[in-house]
Amino acid sequence: QVARSQPESFVSPLTQLPATFLIVAAMVGRRARSLATCAVPPLLLLGPLLASLASGLSLSFDEAAAKNRPVSKVITLLKDMLKQLEKEQEDDEEIYDKMACWCETNDKEKTKSIAEAEARIGDLTNKIEELTATSAKLNTEIKNHEKEVAKNQDSLDKATALREKQLAEFNAEEKDLLESISALKAAITVLSKHHGSSLLQMPRSHMLGVAATLQHEMSKHASLLEGVLTRSERRVAASFVQAPTDYFDAAPTFKQSYAPQSGEIFGILRQMKETFESNLSAAQKEEMANQKAYEDLKAAKEEEITAGQAQIQTKTGELADTDENNAQSKVDREDTKASLSADEQFLMMLKEKC
Repeated sequence: QVARSQPESFVSPLTQLPATFLIVAAMVGRRARSLATCAVPPLLLLGPLLASLASGLSLSFDEAAAKNRPVSKVITLLKDMLKQLEKEQEDDEEIYDKMACWCETNDKEKTKSIAEAEARIGDLTNKIEELTATSAKLNTEIKNHEKEVAKNQDSLDKATALREKQLAEFNAEEKDLLESISALKAAITVLSKHHGSSLLQMPRSHMLGVAATLQHEMSKHASLLEGVLTRSERRVAASFVQAPTDYFDAAPTFKQSYAPQSGEIFGILRQMKETFESNLSAAQKEEMANQKAYEDLKAAKEEEITAGQAQIQTKTGELADTDENNAQSKVDREDTKASLSADEQFLMMLKEKC
């Protein structure tokens, strides 16, 4: 700049300076923000240059004259440049410190964040595996409880159907035996009113009624009476049934009377009545036992069914919670993976830039 401001005939004193000083001055004139990172700061070069220039100008001129010399102007310019460079170096150092702090802080934070994310992904993966296994276990247990409840319900239904069948059979048998016992009682009552010789005066309709009752009961309960009546008693009963009116008409011999004949019929009727009453009592006791057994079975099965249903309800709730936690854990893992990927990319960029 000093040279350009002088006439063409002017020879700058800078031409008289050593070439090294001129080269350094040219280097100092270049402004670059990267000076703070240079191995040899320009200020270390500029200092010796100014010292050389100052020593080279240590002439015996007065101060006022020296200030107007071109070289003095160059020195002043270089001093101003030195101050500017010192200020820029301070600014660069401040920026560098801030940049270094930012790089170091983010490097630590992202490294820590990545480690935490990787650990969290591992924990979530283990949690998902555990929840998946728990869900499968609960599903199996629920199915087993459902099968058990269905089995118990089926057993109860079959027991109820059997109980209903037994009750129907008992009611029919009880009704039939009661009717038979009642008919036999009536027949015995009729015969008792005309016992002995008075049987000859028994109305024909009564006689036919007794015979009909005897025939009906012997035919209807043949299996029940099997082994109860002897062959002799069956023959007497058959003779009476075939001809009830003639059975007592035959005049007995001097050794006989009508009493033995009527006594045989009485005996047969009473024996049949007692047999029916005994069977009725046995049937009633069996019915009571069957009812008790059914009630015990029903109570046990209902208790098992209730317990099974409670287990199903409880485990169904646990399954819902487990599946919900599992789904949320999978979402958290995907979110964490996305965050981890972003942090890894940022850290890679950070290492490249810093």
